[in-house]
Amino acid sequence: MQHLSKISAVTLLFVMFLVTSCGDEEPMDVLTDNFDRSAMLEFWADDIMIPSITHYVEELGGLANSQEHFANNPSIESLNLLRSQWLTAYNAWQEVSLFDIGKAEEVGLRNYTNIYPTNVDLIESNIATQAYNLMLPSNYAAQGFPAMDYLLFGLRSDDAELVQQLSSQQYAQYLSDIIQNLVMLSEEVLDDWTGGYREIFVANNGSSATSSVDKLVNDFLFYYERFFRAGKVGIPAGIFSGSENGLAVEAPYASIYSKMLFTTALDAIERFYDGIGYGANTTNGPSLYDYIFHIVESNNTAPIHDTIKDQWSVVREQLDVVSTSFKNQVETDNIQMLKLYDELQKVVVIMKVDMMQALNIKIDYVDADGD
Repeated sequence: MQHLSKISAVTLLFVMFLVTSCGDEEPMDVLTDNFDRSAMLEFWADDIMIPSITHYVEELGGLANSQEHFANNPSIESLNLLRSQWLTAYNAWQEVSLFDIGKAEEVGLRNYTNIYPTNVDLIESNIATQAYNLMLPSNYAAQGFPAMDYLLFGLRSDDAELVQQLSSQQYAQYLSDIIQNLVMLSEEVLDDWTGGYREIFVANNGSSATSSVDKLVNDFLFYYERFFRAGKVGIPAGIFSGSENGLAVEAPYASIYSKMLFTTALDAIERFYDGIGYGANTTNGPSLYDYIFHIVESNNTAPIHDTIKDQWSVVREQLDVVSTSFKNQVETDNIQMLKLYDELQKVVVIMKVDMMQALNIKIDYVDADGD
């Protein structure tokens, strides 16, 4: 394919004739692909993404109600109900975060929802001055679930004192504002899906860089690599800095839930890959696994579809030996977090090289950690 400018027009036509005449032979770098992308896009939209976003919006509504109840009836009991709903909504977010496409990408939903470690100094400054604009990028790390983690679990060690401080006008207002911001943004994303974007997404079933499959597979890979592998494990374990940081884990103040949040995210990743409907809907549909299997079967190549699944089983085996508190694990026996990262990284290599090559999808982002 190199130096085509040096080939005469006659020679080029002859070469093209030979290629098109070899009916049973494919070029070395192109694999047979007649997979039904439309059916897969319909399943992704109707059985996974829209239901998961709908559930997330519902749980955020429950969180807003719990916050209002606490503000009107401050007590340890209403605080614990608020904490419980925070965790429920945070888990629901784990099932949505990997779908950063369409309106979610446009409004930067992930940036407003789950940037951590949270900036405690900025949170306290915002509350003290009451002069903040949560839509500014400078406030990404002062809102969302990580900010609530600090306010609900890290502000005071004594719950009675926490109730008193958190129910004060300034703190109550800030907590309400960051919850309402999540409600507003998530409803905007859901309204877009149900207001016409679903049809646009499904109709864009080609194989170009801007097609729905190519974009969502890239988003899935980027999420897995940057926010799941690196964000939840690699950064707090010190992979990129050389020193571990327990406060860099997800939910460091309610640290007993960090493994739960990770596991929920891993479950969502595998369900999407396997093509399993959201929540109680366990319907199997056309999936990324099926797509890769189709390519493998059609071209008699290595079974990377199962290699990816097998490696996630290894990830879960390593996860079993990690503490329920990632913060505690990092600070007391970080070697187990480093091992977990290593197993996660093996999946990145398979997906980023073998999977993307098999699907003939070009990576549309640049990472900074050298993989």
